[in-house]
Amino acid sequence: MRRFAFDRCVSVIYPEAIEGSARRYVAATMRSVRSRCFKLAVCIATLLCGLEPRPATAQQLPEAAIPATPAPPEPRYAAPTDRDRIGRIWAPVLINGSGPFRLVLDTGATHSAVTAEVAAALGLPLTESNQVLLHGVTGSATVPTIAIERMVIGDLDLPTRTLPIVASALGGAEGILGTDGLLDKRITIDFRNDNITIVRSPRDRAGSGFIVVPFKLAGGLAIADAHIGHVSAKAIIDTGGQGTLGNQALREALLAHYGRVAVAPDGITGITQDVQIGNRAALPPLALGRLVIANVLITTGDMDIFKQWDMTRDPVLLIGMDVIGVFGTVVIDYARRELWVRASGGSIATE
Repeated sequence: MRRFAFDRCVSVIYPEAIEGSARRYVAATMRSVRSRCFKLAVCIATLLCGLEPRPATAQQLPEAAIPATPAPPEPRYAAPTDRDRIGRIWAPVLINGSGPFRLVLDTGATHSAVTAEVAAALGLPLTESNQVLLHGVTGSATVPTIAIERMVIGDLDLPTRTLPIVASALGGAEGILGTDGLLDKRITIDFRNDNITIVRSPRDRAGSGFIVVPFKLAGGLAIADAHIGHVSAKAIIDTGGQGTLGNQALREALLAHYGRVAVAPDGITGITQDVQIGNRAALPPLALGRLVIANVLITTGDMDIFKQWDMTRDPVLLIGMDVIGVFGTVVIDYARRELWVRASGGSIATE
């Protein structure tokens, strides 16, 4: 405000038509006045603070010029990944500093688990006295556990300290990486370049080219509203599943709307090695918000997992890698409760 008042004063006294010498005189006068005003202000402030004025030295820097302490780097995990023989995503994980072990990223599992071979490689005995009940898609089993000190992916130290032992993770993996410890994270899966990145979500919006599907979190599961033709359903994002599965209520709702459809028997093997038989059929277009996916095959049946989740009354489906894997990029932002997809071609459209 002080500078504005001086300039305004000058412009009033000396209009733009004055000669150059007068301009230079005024400019020199103003510099002198400003310098004196500044020195006077410094002296007054110094006296009020009870300090003696000190001349500035070459080592002193204005406060604005002092560099701020940089924030610590954000923990992140970014690495090339592979897909197993049934199309699921492998993430290299260190356990107690050993590995990396190939664990399947499974957003349909709330806890991680490893095979007995991993426990043997770590030199950890199976804890029979601390068994847990493991729920899979097709059945449940009581299994031993191992106690671990650290479980790390990249710079991310996950809170898991007990790992159940599974007979097989299927597809050649050495275990599964569940959502425990990831519920404030953003997972980016670049299928085109076989790369996975996990960071703490910055909570910013999706970039250009992404289709956004909102979801809700229930027990660590990402559940979105879906429509299969005229049938409303709940859809769980399941990166650990090979195919897309539906409960018996979904099958009955589809039959009520569309009558009999051609089906084929399909055997489903879960993490507990139990096998269940379902009916496989082509779906009407599957819509998740603005995202519409055609030519989806689904196996419906009385799967055990829907009973464990208490999801038997209303239509529910697990969207597996047969659908998720057709996109170019998939982002699961747990903090924003959003699924972002960028299409790479195929029978995908937006409404």
